[in-house]
Amino acid sequence: MIADTPREWLATCPRALPPILAAELEALGAADIREQQAGVAFTGTRAVMYRACLWSRIATRVLLPVGEGAAKNPDALYATLLEIPWSDHLAEGASIAVNFNGTNSEIRNTRFGAQRSKDAILDAYRAAGGPPPRVNPESPDIQIVVRLHRDHIDVAVDMVGESLHRRGYRRAAGDAPLKENLAAALLLRTDWPRLAKEGAALVDPMCGSATLLLEGAQIAADQAPALGRTRFNFMAWQGHDHEQWSAIHSEAKGRAERGLDAGLPEIRGYDADPKVIRRAEENIRAAGMAKWVRVSVKALGEVRKPTHVALPKGLLITNPPYGERIGRKDSLPQLYRHLGELLHREFAGWQAAILAGDREHGRSLGLRSHKQYQLFNGRLPVTLLLLNLEGNRLIDGDDGIRGNETVPVPRVAEQVSPLSEGAEMFANRLRKNQRKLASWIKRSGNECYRLYDADIPEYAVAVDRYGDYLHVAEYKAPAQVSEAAAAQRLDDVRHSLPAATSVSADKIVFKQRERQRGKAQYEVRGDEGEMLSVREGDARLLVNLHDYLDTGLFLDHRPLRLRIAKEAKGQRFLNLYCYTGSATVHAALAGARETVSVDLSNSYLRWLGQNLAHNGLAETRNHLERADVMQWLRDGGDHFDLILLDPPSFSNSRKVPGSFDVQRDHGGLLNLAMQRLAPEGVLYFSNNRRKFRLESEVSERYSVKDITRSTLDPDFQRNPVPHQCWEIRHKVL
Repeated sequence: MIADTPREWLATCPRALPPILAAELEALGAADIREQQAGVAFTGTRAVMYRACLWSRIATRVLLPVGEGAAKNPDALYATLLEIPWSDHLAEGASIAVNFNGTNSEIRNTRFGAQRSKDAILDAYRAAGGPPPRVNPESPDIQIVVRLHRDHIDVAVDMVGESLHRRGYRRAAGDAPLKENLAAALLLRTDWPRLAKEGAALVDPMCGSATLLLEGAQIAADQAPALGRTRFNFMAWQGHDHEQWSAIHSEAKGRAERGLDAGLPEIRGYDADPKVIRRAEENIRAAGMAKWVRVSVKALGEVRKPTHVALPKGLLITNPPYGERIGRKDSLPQLYRHLGELLHREFAGWQAAILAGDREHGRSLGLRSHKQYQLFNGRLPVTLLLLNLEGNRLIDGDDGIRGNETVPVPRVAEQVSPLSEGAEMFANRLRKNQRKLASWIKRSGNECYRLYDADIPEYAVAVDRYGDYLHVAEYKAPAQVSEAAAAQRLDDVRHSLPAATSVSADKIVFKQRERQRGKAQYEVRGDEGEMLSVREGDARLLVNLHDYLDTGLFLDHRPLRLRIAKEAKGQRFLNLYCYTGSATVHAALAGARETVSVDLSNSYLRWLGQNLAHNGLAETRNHLERADVMQWLRDGGDHFDLILLDPPSFSNSRKVPGSFDVQRDHGGLLNLAMQRLAPEGVLYFSNNRRKFRLESEVSERYSVKDITRSTLDPDFQRNPVPHQCWEIRHKVL
């Protein structure tokens, strides 16, 4: 055996990870440990170096420093490298390559620096009278690392070769893969080694290519991350001792075998994209972990804690999208909010670790983190949030979203000044409507409903309840009513509402609403940007009570959305003129195989993206198409089992030529839509044109059933009805 005396080494790693690497190296027997910006210098024997190459989960390379000196210009660089005794470091016959980093005023190109360095190494051999090593840039036996900083170079021999973060199991990766050594660092920060020994489970609800799960499995199995490697650069190092290395490698192999024989804790991963799960399964098989690591297709909203065994203790760890390379950035607060609710609801008593791309996203979780670590995923700054879910109370996230589930409705004190006769009449009607709807509200669980809609002609407003808020839309007063009289009546409404509904004045939003044509109801009226989260059936939907004339949720279509939810499981659903996509959310939550939503408005497609994220639904199975609906249908394509067609009454968007009138154009529109309907499918056609009449040709060509009355809940069962709706199918020949 070759004498094993201590030497100076340098292990490199990503930024912000040297403290974790230093702890690893100390456990492996290193001494005199000194952290640097992107690495750790240490003293150790050859055996320590071998163990670092084999066992470090954080390091990218382990380097042996062999020289340093001046490099102000190419000649100085050459002279410094020429003086290094290369035959003391490189095994005879080994091929080499030079990895050169850095530039200065005289050495302006790294390729030139590498070429000049290579020339010096080869000339050093020639000057000593020996044969120079072969140069093999693609696959060298050993690599020389030269780092230039200003006018000085540090020279080292790489003991590793291919970066240590490449474990060998990754056959495929997603759009923004997490490097293996960063994944390991996250797990070490969470104290996963201890949790795994205690039998804790490991779950990743957005697992991507399964990197976190596989790193967690290797840690739990006591498996060295580089155990599967057959080649290291140190094998072409002059100081390599094959016998010593074989003993260290054999010991690691035995530990891994014993670890797997002892069994691993429950390790589960989920992702909404079937393609991503297939890639994850490839990686799991390549890692030899198919028996212990299981993944399946589930959107975030479908994830539940496994119940086939008792799992009182566990770690949920995940790397959500950041919005830089994948994911919609404006949807991330909703995604994080949903993730926080999932943690609170399903994983009480566990630990959680979230790699957030932004601290603001972390606030959206609505849960308190007890530790935060600043890290880098490549060049992206990220924050690791550690959460103890035992007794961690869910609060409103600081994300512009308000929820209603846990906020009690305040009782409002009686008005100090008595109501006018008209205000009292209006208040009494509100109370009467509330009593009539009370049993239906309790039975249905609806927290959004219409309470009043111009029931008294003098008070021409619509009053809608959204959880703990009221939205009041004032219709334009008739021509015979003076502005002063209209203002007095609106003042009566303002005074009546708090007393009649127990909703405080600061939670009542007023808007003047005129009957509009086209897209006027969609135009921006404010810029507060605050979203309110409300529940409808199994869905949680985002509404905006301030910035638009409408809120983003047409309450009269509630029964139709719930009907679609009942029919959507396993179906392909198409939502035409999708608006903010509430029907899409219902279909996706109900298990639709795929959804496609088409609208011309970027704003409302973005809103739909937020609604999907708010329910933990991925856009990989729920596709958003920005297009003119009629042109999109003309272009042809796949068939759908379930279609919702709810066009505007009139549109003359500047984005498309001509105009659209539902009465004039619905026949052609329906023909185009029916061409995309599967033979056994159903299309629901609805519109809110009061005097609309369905063309007779439609009933002659298709099987048509008027279902208007069955699509109206008690809060809208008044005349005139707010919409008309038909169920349309292909005729059976």
